[in-house]
Amino acid sequence: MPITLDRRSFLAGSAGLIALHPFSLQAASNQVHLRLMETTDLHVHVFPYDYYADKPRDTVGLARTASLVKEIRAEATNALLLDNGDFLQGNPMGDYIAYERGMHDGDLHPVIAAMNAVGFDASTLGNHEFNYGLEFLMKSLAGADFPVVCSNIAKETGAGPRDDKTLLPPYVLMDRTLTDGAGQKHAIKIGLIGFVPPQVMNWDRRHLEGNVQARDILQTARAYVPEMKEKGADIIIALSHSGIGAARESEGMENASLALAGVDGIDAIMTGHSHLVFPSSKYDGLDGIDVAKGTLRGKPATMGGYWGSHLGLIDLMLERDAGGWRMVGHASEARPISKRNEDRSITALVDSNATVLAAAAQEHEETLAYVRRAVGKTDAPLHSYFALVADDPSVQIVSIAQSWYIAQMLQGTEYDGLPILSAAAPFKAGGRGGPEYFTDVPKGDVAIKNVSDLYLYPNTARAVLVTGAEVKDWLERSAGIFNQIEPGKADQLLLNPAFPSYNFDVMDGVSYQIDLSQPSKFSTNGELENPDASRITNLEYNGVPIDPEAQFIVATNNYRASGGGDFPGAKGDSIVFEGPDTNRDVIVRYIVEKGTISPRADANWHFVPLPGTSVLFDTGPKASDYASDVQGVEISAAGEGPEGFARFRIDL
Repeated sequence: MPITLDRRSFLAGSAGLIALHPFSLQAASNQVHLRLMETTDLHVHVFPYDYYADKPRDTVGLARTASLVKEIRAEATNALLLDNGDFLQGNPMGDYIAYERGMHDGDLHPVIAAMNAVGFDASTLGNHEFNYGLEFLMKSLAGADFPVVCSNIAKETGAGPRDDKTLLPPYVLMDRTLTDGAGQKHAIKIGLIGFVPPQVMNWDRRHLEGNVQARDILQTARAYVPEMKEKGADIIIALSHSGIGAARESEGMENASLALAGVDGIDAIMTGHSHLVFPSSKYDGLDGIDVAKGTLRGKPATMGGYWGSHLGLIDLMLERDAGGWRMVGHASEARPISKRNEDRSITALVDSNATVLAAAAQEHEETLAYVRRAVGKTDAPLHSYFALVADDPSVQIVSIAQSWYIAQMLQGTEYDGLPILSAAAPFKAGGRGGPEYFTDVPKGDVAIKNVSDLYLYPNTARAVLVTGAEVKDWLERSAGIFNQIEPGKADQLLLNPAFPSYNFDVMDGVSYQIDLSQPSKFSTNGELENPDASRITNLEYNGVPIDPEAQFIVATNNYRASGGGDFPGAKGDSIVFEGPDTNRDVIVRYIVEKGTISPRADANWHFVPLPGTSVLFDTGPKASDYASDVQGVEISAAGEGPEGFARFRIDL
């Protein structure tokens, strides 16, 4: 008789899973409780450490997640630990191994060593596994004590997926012995199949083109799942390194996990790629998703955040009858390694596992040395003291790197050849952060950890398609940071303190002026306030006034492209490229490739002259070291500002 799973027994949701302990005691005779644990998007985060900031961080690290694994294994007689991909690249340790130490025959990659120490049962590939090339990938995987599967990447394609010569085994059938509620042993064959977004062929074209081909996730699943059944799989678990996207199927879906749940024969789904958590309120109200039950199209699923932030967990209750094993109950959760308090401080919920730390200890120390030494040089200082009032080198380098990256990513696509602009904002620009809260990297060596000074947030690269009219309105939205200035009046305050600096996008690739005598077209929150206002004047591309109907690509980040800041042309519906790389990584790659960077501000924007008019603004005291070098604006010291800031004057 099947067990009845009531709310007291299994209750899934974003807050966790409430159950009797140990879980295995819920299983009756001829029933087994199987716990499936998932990590995803580890991105080489073994230690709880932020290498960019060069300090510990309690929200990340497989060593912390491993402590959850140990606890959960103790709660269940039967358990599997699975990884969902993106483990080889994503922080400076990954770059250090790839670019500095290298992977030679017999070498053990530190993240693989750590995963071995935790005791993974299997993994699939993520898109970032290809970032360093196929040779590096295969040498890294050679050290794994667990199988790694991927069904939709083929070295040679046949008439259909089953005829492909795949790069890795498409799936694995694991013969396991599970213990039921009465203590009896039962043989079971567990099938694990892996998928990766086919977009890897664009994202890593230079490594993959001519070497492998990618197939559609859903078409591949429909080919292999029946074969797995034919070969005796009792249950099938999809390791889907693919986000939870639309329920409606389309060719070549990047985020295909919800549609994948509709494939007959798949019993449970591990998802990832999106760096989100499932079950969570993020997915409330979406078709085909039941957050309370933790299901996608009725099938149990989980997504364990990223960088080791959560451990995904699916509990399956399986019962054996004459027809074989069948699922009679399930629950899902994502268990965190830390919590954010009301004051925004972080409390760690688990300690690091010492064995896991030891597995990568040497490479951790080597990575610290790596991030602290130069990876390139800058022939101009990178500072943000004047980033809100003039074209600025610290914003310029971000814009240049974004344009460089997006140009590569769009090669061979339908958008290849369109003019590329780049939007970037100063993140460290004083304000509530205080008079020391500015980027300040001197001329000379640039270390990887300096990049955190240039780009604070782990955003990922995006590109949007906009019109010339939207370019203008994008800049009108940015220009809302300035107060309206009365012509002919001296020493008016320039900046609106309620306007955050991260919403002051500077657009590289065009030239323009800002008329401060005009009211702002948009409110501080981005609402259309003065429809007829026009602060942006003389907006030109290649020396010619911009055609409002012309099309442009704007390189930016996921926050802005998805509607963050409410910018015209960037509301989430104009995205034409979603990069797998963080903007920080893009900047590091650019510096490494160029060797020496020259991020001099080119004064592509400045204020419209207003004779007899001056404005005041506050910045860090160290700004005086650079004031004479600022291009396109006449700046002079104006004494001390409030709360330790220095005050400067601009004669318009």
